[in-house]
Amino acid sequence: MIRAIVVSLFLALYILVLGPPYILHCLLTRRPDVLYFVGLGGAKLAMRLSGIRVRAEGLENIPPGVCLFVGNHTSNVDPPAVAAAIPRRVALLGKKEVFRIPILGRALLLVNFVPVDRADREAAAASVEMAIQHLRDGVSFLIFPEGTRSPDGRLRSFKKGTFVMAIKAGVPIVPVSVIDAHKRMARRSTVISPGEVRVRFHKPVSPEGYTLERRAELSRKVFDAVASGLPADQKPHDSVIAEDAAEASP
Repeated sequence: MIRAIVVSLFLALYILVLGPPYILHCLLTRRPDVLYFVGLGGAKLAMRLSGIRVRAEGLENIPPGVCLFVGNHTSNVDPPAVAAAIPRRVALLGKKEVFRIPILGRALLLVNFVPVDRADREAAAASVEMAIQHLRDGVSFLIFPEGTRSPDGRLRSFKKGTFVMAIKAGVPIVPVSVIDAHKRMARRSTVISPGEVRVRFHKPVSPEGYTLERRAELSRKVFDAVASGLPADQKPHDSVIAEDAAEASP
């Protein structure tokens, strides 16, 4: 609990001190990369303060150019851990409430993060279309298609909007298996436990040849790749596997 308080205070101070000047720099130069990597630097320092180490595996599987990184979601540690492991700027879809935080919300918008209102289907669909446009403009995205953190650490079914993005934008999908993040910080917990998080990148999956009508098949292929890299205690339950297979069947 004390560790979480220290990390929260550090991040608040980091955003307050470095946020405004680098936001101004981004507005003046229209170069979001600097703002992004300054922000990512704060996230990396916060993980160090937490005693969390990130080990990346399979970096050779990341293709050049724009990608859609798709991973499992068990913890608030997932986004910074995976982003820290990816050797390029990425954007994320995030809860709209996060974008209301002063300074932080403005910075997120400037680096092409997209707010999502999960309670409003039309607004959520508009957010997906905005993310597709960013992909077409050359911005890679990191997506957690389960929609929310797994309550037990096991992989759950994917929502299909992510794969609509890949098909419409025509970008490869890099499946990502995130291992042990829930052991560092469990869902709805403020306790941070030091240790390692492994981020495993798999070979890219091309959306070429898939139509929107076949998005469930593409989802299944990526789901299987993510599941293949998870330890036994994070693999999906048989009922989830069966449900996902049924959706993917023609």
